[in-house]
Amino acid sequence: MAEPVPSTRRGAAPPTRPRIPGSGLAKGLAVTLRTMTKKTVTEQYPDVQPDLPPRTRGVIGLFEENCTVCMLCARECPDWCIYIDSHKETVPPAAPGGRERSRNVLDRFAIDFSLCMYCGICIEVCPFDALFWSPEFEYAETDIRELTHERDKLREWMWTVPAPPALDPGAEEPKEIAAARKTAEKLAAAQTGPTEPQGEQP
Repeated sequence: MAEPVPSTRRGAAPPTRPRIPGSGLAKGLAVTLRTMTKKTVTEQYPDVQPDLPPRTRGVIGLFEENCTVCMLCARECPDWCIYIDSHKETVPPAAPGGRERSRNVLDRFAIDFSLCMYCGICIEVCPFDALFWSPEFEYAETDIRELTHERDKLREWMWTVPAPPALDPGAEEPKEIAAARKTAEKLAAAQTGPTEPQGEQP
């Protein structure tokens, strides 16, 4: 009767080759030498400012003239980090016999960037284009209470907002620009008045 062949244990590691002493050190030195010969990619910040993408979400800039204190941004903010205070002012009638109107005047507009999660909802819901993304990112503070920035600081960041990218050559003209251009053409035509047709030259 034949003897049974011994079965190998399941999951047993295959036999390893004997390692050459110092091979790991040699591999590590080879990686070091390859890295030393390559050009460095480290940017020496803050001496060299980083080249940020055009749609970087840094901080939120406020264009105060466009704000109507509609409170949409504060109501839609999921973190409740926007604080707005305002008061009403009475505007006299534009023409005699007209009625007085009231308008909201902005007193305070502040954003607590220690709570802000940079979702951009406030910028999206603003119907009057008063909020914009700024690529500014150097606003770290040693005290968390100093991360609540008022409207003066938000207005300073507004001037760091990059210009919007140009439209594609084949893109349709925006409706606002087309309507403004047609209105300007009508006004120019009304100011010049009808021109008399000139007779044909002999």
